[in-house]
Amino acid sequence: RGDLMLITDHINLFGDNPLIDPNDEELGPRFPDMSEAYNQKLIELAKKVALKEKIRLQEGIYAGLTGPTLETPAEYRFLIKIGTDAVGMSTVPEVIVANHMGMKVLGISCITDLAIDGVIVKTSVEEILKVAADAEPIMTKLIKKVIEKID
Repeated sequence: RGDLMLITDHINLFGDNPLIDPNDEELGPRFPDMSEAYNQKLIELAKKVALKEKIRLQEGIYAGLTGPTLETPAEYRFLIKIGTDAVGMSTVPEVIVANHMGMKVLGISCITDLAIDGVIVKTSVEEILKVAADAEPIMTKLIKKVIEKID
């Protein structure tokens, strides 16, 4: 718990897409390319910064789900089978819209609760919020250092 994870790709399990409805061509194309939703150069830069700053950084695939419930053991087993490393209730819609608008995206997630081999490690919302708060200074440092290095 508390590790930071570079998001290298995502699986949209929201059952929805923020780009549904009429498209505004000024903002982006009707069907944006999502083959590199998370910018590889920014990922490499974040890895270099983390190494230099001695920040522990995982990498993985993020699955976006609607919530507001935490996942069941069966859901975790399914998510693992389809290649998911982390799960959350945000990020994916924002990344879709950012890509639609031609923005380069770096995704970093804080791992706040665990399922190991499909077995859930019991937690509470309060504990999840505490883990996130404890990781905030490290995440902030990483993001600031990455921004400083962007040319």
